[in-house]
Amino acid sequence: MISWPCIFKLDGDSELMYLGSEDLLKTELDDLIWDTSDRLIDSEGYCYVVKSEGDSYVIESEDFQLSLFEVTQLIQEHEFSKAEVCLTKIQFSSIEEAIRSLSLEM
Repeated sequence: MISWPCIFKLDGDSELMYLGSEDLLKTELDDLIWDTSDRLIDSEGYCYVVKSEGDSYVIESEDFQLSLFEVTQLIQEHEFSKAEVCLTKIQFSSIEEAIRSLSLEM
């Protein structure tokens, strides 16, 4: 079961998309060009692949969990690409806190 909020990581891009709910994911997928190499990462660090199924999509668990360190690295890369924040100041106590930090960008 997916723990919201999540981030959507486009393969080959440092940008992360904050998604507070599955409804927001549906909206983004309708407006976005995405691929099965992109990953949905939930608040516990679990990774999911999103696959197209007709006019809809299916979310499949990869049974793979990122660590807090790995999620923090993704957020640091995201922030570095915007060149607005000192990377050494980006630290979190949990994956959920790390993901929720991106909600402030919306």
